[in-house]
Amino acid sequence: MPTHAPAPGSGDPLGLHGVVPPVVTAFDADEGLDADTTADHARMVVDAGVHGVFPLGTNGEFPLLTPSERDRVVTAVVDEVGGEVPVIAGVGAPSTRQTVAHAEHAASVGADGVVVVTPFYYPLDGTAAVEHYRRVAAAVDCPVYVYHIPSKTGNELSLETLAALAEIDALAGVKDSSKDVPWLGQAVDAHPELTFLAGSDSLLAPGLDVGCAGLVSAVANVAPELVVGLYEAYDGGDRERARARQSTVYEVRAALKRGPYMAGVKAALRLRGFDAGPLRSPLRGLDDDDRAALEADLADLGLL
Repeated sequence: MPTHAPAPGSGDPLGLHGVVPPVVTAFDADEGLDADTTADHARMVVDAGVHGVFPLGTNGEFPLLTPSERDRVVTAVVDEVGGEVPVIAGVGAPSTRQTVAHAEHAASVGADGVVVVTPFYYPLDGTAAVEHYRRVAAAVDCPVYVYHIPSKTGNELSLETLAALAEIDALAGVKDSSKDVPWLGQAVDAHPELTFLAGSDSLLAPGLDVGCAGLVSAVANVAPELVVGLYEAYDGGDRERARARQSTVYEVRAALKRGPYMAGVKAALRLRGFDAGPLRSPLRGLDDDDRAALEADLADLGLL
């Protein structure tokens, strides 16, 4: 359990804390699912000291996978690292029916918890959101974590809706990628029973300051040792060192944002010796100039 870092929520049976990367989904050259390499990436970050893994988050390209591929990813990651660290599987979908199906599968193969992104595409009011999460929670016997990322889903949860969600027995925490620090601060203050996970690399050390117990970091997919070092410094009481690590995270984050959306993570992994294949279309990789610039940036940062 944490020493100086915020504690997980009192109602979180997993006691989720520390660094929980949203691990990548690997593809072969034809963009077919490579479940073995997907599991290898989870192994890589676990061996580097992360505290949990989150397959099928945004970095896992979950909206681009078929339902059966999503189930295969969860099975592969649980088989590889389950029992060593908590595996919290992304199961969200636009419909409640499909979300429940993914959640039931994840629980059946041994995922420790499920992460449910707010349903996307159609506008959702608070009443519908609460009913959605209530039905998912009723379908599985494991903790449920809300994934709040309104910039991608188009659906923002009000503090009032979060209060209603917190009444659901299995609701254990919130992965917040809203970057709305006042919202997050008020949510943490109002719900000590919930575990809060900072969902942006721009808010790792600041997220810990606000009260987040865990860090869901894309940078940790590429340089897990950097983000684990940040968390360990903070938990050890050395906030100055943690903030210095955060400064480096800002630089890595900026380097990874070169070129098309999400292309930097897989390109950087390849430069560091781990080939997770291409992004799945319509996402696309870096061009030669951006790849060379990324390589130079990572070398300057001591990551190559």
